[in-house]
Amino acid sequence: MKKLGMIGGTGPESTVDYYQSIINKFQEQTGSQETLPELLIYSINMYKIFDLLETGQEEELAEYLAAAVLSLERAGADFAVISANTPHIVFDQVQQKVNIPMVSIVEETYQKARQLELRKIGLLGTQFTMENDFFKEPFKINGKEIFVPNEREQQYIHEKIVKELEQGIVNEETKKEFLAIVERMIEQHEIEGLILGCTEFPMIFKPEDLSIPQLNTVEVHVAKIVEMMTTG
Repeated sequence: MKKLGMIGGTGPESTVDYYQSIINKFQEQTGSQETLPELLIYSINMYKIFDLLETGQEEELAEYLAAAVLSLERAGADFAVISANTPHIVFDQVQQKVNIPMVSIVEETYQKARQLELRKIGLLGTQFTMENDFFKEPFKINGKEIFVPNEREQQYIHEKIVKELEQGIVNEETKKEFLAIVERMIEQHEIEGLILGCTEFPMIFKPEDLSIPQLNTVEVHVAKIVEMMTTG
């Protein structure tokens, strides 16, 4: 069994979801309720990540994340993941600074969209995720179209992520507004699927809420993590 090193705390709610999902998927994969995966969690400060991004300090962010991965390396992790979408803005830089392989949430989400043969895809996440290219790039270079909400909607979504979802708060009015934004994207851009590009989104989006497939980034990431743990 390969030992996972996970950067958590980005935010705490999704770290708990990752932990439980990894255990459940691992036991499903191994067919044993009496087998548990070995993993290490290094919990960092998501607000520091936001501050570094807001002030344009991407190199400092890469150093911060790499230091955490190196700590997991020293503790015996065979590979590492970052349990959030936004920090993947510096994923490549972090991978270059560490010695163990890392599994990208962006790459795994792209592979899922490819399997589903989606051509036009909506992307929701923090404002950093929606306005930057790090998540969109693998889709665009492979001929897929990625659409994000307008600027006002992006600001609204970002604010609700930081002030509500990251705090574990699920507000029905917020959910209603989020769904209205997605329905507008379906009508305006004819999107065929939606990337839940924030690991807290499964708290608010349920599969039955929309008529199009939802790409739950936690779910697709966990599937690859467990594959790595059980097969290498």
